[in-house]
Amino acid sequence: MPSKSFSITEDWVVVILGLALVFLALSGVVIPKPTYTWSDLHDLSNTVFSATNMQAVLSQFVAVYLVAIIGTWLLNKDIKSILIVFPIVYLLTIMALVLAGNKFVKEYNLEAVIFSLGIGLLISNLYALPEWFKQALSTELYVKIGLILLGTTVIFGDILEAGSRGLIQALVVVVSVWYFAFWICKKLKIDKEMSLMLSSAVSICGVSAAIATSGAIKGDSKKLSYIISLVLITAIPMMIFMPYLAAKMGLSQEVTGAWLGGSIDTSGAVAASGTLVGDEALKISTIVKFSQNVLLGIAAFFISIYWTYSKTVDDETKREKPTLKVIWERFPKFVVGFVFASLLFSFFVSKETTEHVKDGLKSLQSLWFALAFTSIGLETNFKDLFKQDNKKPLYAFLIAQTFNVIVTLIIALLLFR
Repeated sequence: MPSKSFSITEDWVVVILGLALVFLALSGVVIPKPTYTWSDLHDLSNTVFSATNMQAVLSQFVAVYLVAIIGTWLLNKDIKSILIVFPIVYLLTIMALVLAGNKFVKEYNLEAVIFSLGIGLLISNLYALPEWFKQALSTELYVKIGLILLGTTVIFGDILEAGSRGLIQALVVVVSVWYFAFWICKKLKIDKEMSLMLSSAVSICGVSAAIATSGAIKGDSKKLSYIISLVLITAIPMMIFMPYLAAKMGLSQEVTGAWLGGSIDTSGAVAASGTLVGDEALKISTIVKFSQNVLLGIAAFFISIYWTYSKTVDDETKREKPTLKVIWERFPKFVVGFVFASLLFSFFVSKETTEHVKDGLKSLQSLWFALAFTSIGLETNFKDLFKQDNKKPLYAFLIAQTFNVIVTLIIALLLFR
């Protein structure tokens, strides 16, 4: 009996659902984008909990709820459980988004995913959740749908218009820092899975790169949580002190912006840090960071090829070279969806249409990521996340980040001085 190469595996379900959301948006079905930004309780009541905004929140809920139910059905999983579990996960995620939307919190660049993870961890460690509840948490599904939607923001034309220097710096930094970080991990005898996620997070674009790499290699969610915690925690002191160091060294705004954009791992922290320096620094830092972001899809593709090839070779008892068919069978199909979405929006969708749909798709992408991290928290124990043997990845991350800061400064001086 022929095998079902197009059987509804999770990866193909993700591609179907992710691209369905993209084409719905392009066909005119625009899901409203809620706001979660507030400064005080009065502002919270008048903005986040206003009737208009709550209607947008409800619209998003209906959209993602239907997608989750369809995904569960396509995967032949228990629909009754998802009908109960998903609204709970969504409510907890909204709490995280509201907390992250506070203006005081935003100043410290504490992203929503860290609150999602924290709330989930708090509940899972205070209460013993039933097994059926945990089994209904579709973390991988949520992450990969978010990644496909992330592809719609990777527009190659914008990078070319932004200038060649930013792209050259991004290429040199990403390649050199990635290989150095991977080499350090190897020297410290860190497992390959953690090494790939850590190297991508340090060298490319922090949280998104770690998530994309984890998706590409079907990584352990606990390891992913640890890497993202490191990224978010180290971004704060870098965001505050790097502009101060740049001023002490007498760097121009152009060089400072290139340095910040190439070495700070989160886009929010880059923008905040660039703003502290000046308009030109903000502009250059944004260009450089965006240039690194566009390399995410390319990096995810090659990491996927490397991982599936090396895993296949490891699995072969005779150590024979695996065929293209075997590599394709093991290749994570969400990467196909990501690249397709990126090419679609780069070369086939008009700028007017992109402007019309980008905010809604970006909001949905962030929501899927937040839902995934709430789910990770709900199925994880604190002792798993912060166990003692995680010290080596911490050392590797700090060494690689130091290397990143030095190399990026040298390249910024060469290209932007």
